[in-house]
Amino acid sequence: MTDSRDHEQRSLYRRVADDLRADIVAGNYGAGASLPSESELAARYDVSRGTVRQAFSALRAEGVIASRRGARRIVLSGPRLQSFTELLSFSRWARAVGEEPAGRVVSLERRDATALEREQLNIADGSRIYHLTRVRMLSGRPVMIERTAYPDRVGALVAGMDPDIESITERLAELGVLFTDAEHIIDAVPASTEDARLLDVRPRVPILRERRRSTDPSGTPVEWSEDRYLGDAVAFTVHNSVAANALSRQPGPGPSTKAR
Repeated sequence: MTDSRDHEQRSLYRRVADDLRADIVAGNYGAGASLPSESELAARYDVSRGTVRQAFSALRAEGVIASRRGARRIVLSGPRLQSFTELLSFSRWARAVGEEPAGRVVSLERRDATALEREQLNIADGSRIYHLTRVRMLSGRPVMIERTAYPDRVGALVAGMDPDIESITERLAELGVLFTDAEHIIDAVPASTEDARLLDVRPRVPILRERRRSTDPSGTPVEWSEDRYLGDAVAFTVHNSVAANALSRQPGPGPSTKAR
């Protein structure tokens, strides 16, 4: 009985935290804004003030809010949060947080797959792939570089698109290629000379790297990507739970994910 009660309590505070985070990401509470008080939120969700305090603690640990004794919690300025609890394309996520997504193709070529690409895409020696390098922008500002390898059959579809204006993931879904699972590996790396040029930053500035492998409903890899983000523009959130054995939002090496 105690375990059941504890699980219910965790679910309640996560729901409050998730709702507040979503409101912050959506811009309903801007940087410097005060969140509702503990008593207001407790009444709104019909929970105890202790549950609300747990939700605030979770958001404070993520760097989303700050608190001062005797004062309401304040929203901190910072990067837009992208949750790994959902498999969303960059374009759909950007629109959800009130930004205008855009892309600029740097290169799209069909070539022999490298050893790493063959491994991650589970294709044979001598296979050909399509490789896309594209800069993604939020409201005109470059914030991410995606370098994605597609198996030949998928890449041929991508080659027929206009990646400057289309969401590749959403268009592929219309064509019957579904991104249903992904694994991610995220770390920090120094910006290369090319990264710096494309993102308009200094070389060797620390940036976030996401290595992602996405698969379709049958488990067949449909992309292998190494994306690089400006850390002051985008941050990632992850919700873990003892009730779930795996985090299925997006890909990684032996990884990785996030839809484009």
